[in-house]
Amino acid sequence: MNIPQSNFPRVVIIGGGFAGIALAKQLRGEELQVVLIDKHNYHNFQPLMYQVSTGGLEPDSIAYPLRKVLHRYNNFFFRLAHVETVDPEKQCIHTNIGKLDFDYLVVATGSCTNFFGNTNLEKHAMSMKTIPEALQIRSLILENFEQAVLTNDLQKRNALMRFVIVGGGPTGVELAGALAEIKKGILPKDYPDLDIRKVEIELIQSGDRILPGMSEKASSKAEEFLEDLGVRIWKNTRVTDYDGHTVKTKTDLEFEAATLIWAAGVQGACIQGLDAENLMMRGNRLAVNKYNQLEGYDSIFAIGDIACMASDSCPRGHAMMAQPAMQQGKHLGKNLRLLLRNKPMKPFQYKDKGVMATIGRNKAVVDLKNFKLQGIIAWYVWMFIHLYFLIGFRNRAIVFINWVYNYIRFDREARVIIRPYQKDYSEFR
Repeated sequence: MNIPQSNFPRVVIIGGGFAGIALAKQLRGEELQVVLIDKHNYHNFQPLMYQVSTGGLEPDSIAYPLRKVLHRYNNFFFRLAHVETVDPEKQCIHTNIGKLDFDYLVVATGSCTNFFGNTNLEKHAMSMKTIPEALQIRSLILENFEQAVLTNDLQKRNALMRFVIVGGGPTGVELAGALAEIKKGILPKDYPDLDIRKVEIELIQSGDRILPGMSEKASSKAEEFLEDLGVRIWKNTRVTDYDGHTVKTKTDLEFEAATLIWAAGVQGACIQGLDAENLMMRGNRLAVNKYNQLEGYDSIFAIGDIACMASDSCPRGHAMMAQPAMQQGKHLGKNLRLLLRNKPMKPFQYKDKGVMATIGRNKAVVDLKNFKLQGIIAWYVWMFIHLYFLIGFRNRAIVFINWVYNYIRFDREARVIIRPYQKDYSEFR
């Protein structure tokens, strides 16, 4: 890996997401050698991924170079690599570019899509965990309409213009709202030769309400907003199969659709060598103690989505969201500094700062600790919070300008097919 030898302890961080970045920032100025490893050379602001997939933002406005995060920090190194295995006993990791020893290892690999073992869904459904996947969804949406103008078969045309979103959490709700706004404001201008009234957006939720992690008031208001936008919501419905054309459910409800977007579940992105049965918790996450240490290891830690810190008040661990990840990263940085000074570490305590979701123009729901908001005020709060947590002034400026432009013009300029999605459309012609 060509990492220089150092007299300082070496901290290896695997993953440049919210948790990994928060930890790295907290360690600056310490007598440590810090090595950050990620398979991408950028930090991805995942809460705005759905806007890339629907043409509201370009991908570079929600991505930030990891080297730029670290370039002012002394004794910090970044390597673009894929970690293949971890050897806890020898305190080293093996990657596709070589081996690296560590004094402290922090696993912050985040999460990946969970299809719950359904191979058909994994093969044919679209997921949205990475920027390339978001670009694929954007291309597929646009390609569907290009194909729809070519066919005279009404049934096939309707299937091309039907979008099924599985999962009623924030990702599914925000994506459904964005697609509904495209249907309302953009498609009639771009495709005057199509009957846009036939565009259908189906949101399928296995539980009895959408946004189950928020208050009942937020869930009901979000449902009201979506229905006003023309989104059809199917609750207590579980998708069982999708072959690229027909969506099947446990209740025998079926849809003919060219697109199914899977937002129904995530699981920890674990690394071989740390996947022993006694370390794993529900959702493929690593069991950690109140200091974010892996059970049985003093020098290996896990933070963010991959970490499951179970307790009486939180038996399934903290939610796999940005706030717990950032707080754990920052707290672990403080604890590592205490370890360097031979002082006892302090237990992690999560401070719930609230949950929010936007459903479209002037519509959002926000659950904060002391009050709850719905509607346009919640929408402004949602925008401010997301702009605040974006990394880099340029990104904040570009996103803000795009939002203002889209709001005034009711437009989404990034609806371009840069990297075509190779879908077999022969069934739809």
